[in-house]
Amino acid sequence: MLASTSGRIMLRTATSLGGKTALKALTARAAGGFVSSTSSNVSIKSNVHPVNKAWLNHTNQVAYKSSVAHQPQTSERDEYNVSKTLVGPSACSEAGIDKLGINNPTTIYKNLTYQELFEHEVANNEGVVASAEYGDTFAIDTGKFTGRSPKDKWLVLNEGSDSAEHVDWNNINQATTPEVFQELYDKAVAHFNTLDRAYVFDCFVGASPKSQRKIRFVHEMAWPQHFVTNMFIRPESEEQLKDFEPDFTVINACSQVDEDWERHNLHSDVAVVFNIEEKKAVIFGTWYGGENKKGIFSLMNYWLPMHNQFPMHCSANVCNETGESALFFGLSGTGKTTLSADPKRALIGDDEHGWDEDGIFNFEGGCYAKTINLTEQTEPDIYRAIHTDALLENVKLLEQDDKLVPDYFDVTKTENGRVSYPIFHIDGYHKPQMAGHPSDIIFLACDAFGVLPPVAKLTSGQAMYHFISGYTAKVAGTERGIVEPTPNFSACFGAAFLTLHPTRYADLLQEKLDTHGGQAWLVNTGWAGGAYGIGES
Repeated sequence: MLASTSGRIMLRTATSLGGKTALKALTARAAGGFVSSTSSNVSIKSNVHPVNKAWLNHTNQVAYKSSVAHQPQTSERDEYNVSKTLVGPSACSEAGIDKLGINNPTTIYKNLTYQELFEHEVANNEGVVASAEYGDTFAIDTGKFTGRSPKDKWLVLNEGSDSAEHVDWNNINQATTPEVFQELYDKAVAHFNTLDRAYVFDCFVGASPKSQRKIRFVHEMAWPQHFVTNMFIRPESEEQLKDFEPDFTVINACSQVDEDWERHNLHSDVAVVFNIEEKKAVIFGTWYGGENKKGIFSLMNYWLPMHNQFPMHCSANVCNETGESALFFGLSGTGKTTLSADPKRALIGDDEHGWDEDGIFNFEGGCYAKTINLTEQTEPDIYRAIHTDALLENVKLLEQDDKLVPDYFDVTKTENGRVSYPIFHIDGYHKPQMAGHPSDIIFLACDAFGVLPPVAKLTSGQAMYHFISGYTAKVAGTERGIVEPTPNFSACFGAAFLTLHPTRYADLLQEKLDTHGGQAWLVNTGWAGGAYGIGES
């Protein structure tokens, strides 16, 4: 089977960009040391420390280049308007959280608009306003946790349940007991019952109606609601929220810790615990926004295969001319984000997707991108998406002319600086967020050992092998401490989020390929004809 015309163009683009991707990795460490000689370094204020009082009156964000370039997105921003502020003794009941046992807060901020979120963030001193090139952006510091805490994520082992039978219990899907979960759940509820106010966000995950799930988040502050508003599918009308019964609820008590973690047989006072049968999760001790996002992704990796639907850790786009869609699987540093951002193709999503009997679809309503060494030249879509309503996490700021300007090259806080933004910040994105069955499935590997060819057409059996292997090589500059090429394997290109055994997902991929006829490819964005330093990139 020959690749389609759009597929051939895409593969040529992939191989030509491969060298650029590798070179970016090699220069990352050197670039990371850049510090402006004319400006002093200023880190983002922590959530628990007061910010510059001058920002408290800053309730109108300023658009710079984006005021013209992003005019179409302005209407989509305004279209999201299902906000309710519930006040009085019945607030919790009206918000639906009384069923959780939360009944003390007398003010509930439910599905705030973007402008309201910004005003709350500023008034609550939850961070600072950063002057990004394309517009003012709120910026927060998540404290000591600048990434997920995988050792502190747990699933409840309910004996005799479906999840007890199907979950692949291992050091990723760590088991805890219903009794531990109940203690932590009661602790989270008790904490919220000491508060006068809370933030509630009702949303959806999965753009396909056949697999879509309803999710409710309960937060203490405005910025976590801002994060999930960016990342999940926002309700379009009040009608969608009428009689909203969540399929899963996350209570995020991030300001609290589990002092009894040793008695609970956990690893630390941080606890991210999901109970599939109870349809509830609690989060303690970590402010990192990604815990909200990836926890729900792990659940989709459990729910969808039960209905013969295929969850995927990949990016996806669709050809503007032919409507043919493509999937890009790859670990960090392989060029997944760069290749999916093709000017001749519309982005469906950059990270989490599903594949059912009708085609592929995005799980999310936004993107969560790394900002390390970000420039408009290297990643124009991401760079231009950082404007009003984006949310910067753990990005260093420079004080310039009474403004705080992001410095994406200063990684003294973390190399995992991030930005979340709604999908409509990407010009020309694929608004339906769904497409037909993919014509091309591309596995990206940055091979530093000169073994893989530049491009290989795969049979379904070979596709299964590379999918389960999830191979790439880490080279100097991609991660702290990496000084020579190191092989890295992550089953299904997302082992950290697989709730079931990897072969279950491989079987689903093979079934989809055999049924719908897509072509799988292996594209080497690293070195060919010789190892790193010898071969061509």
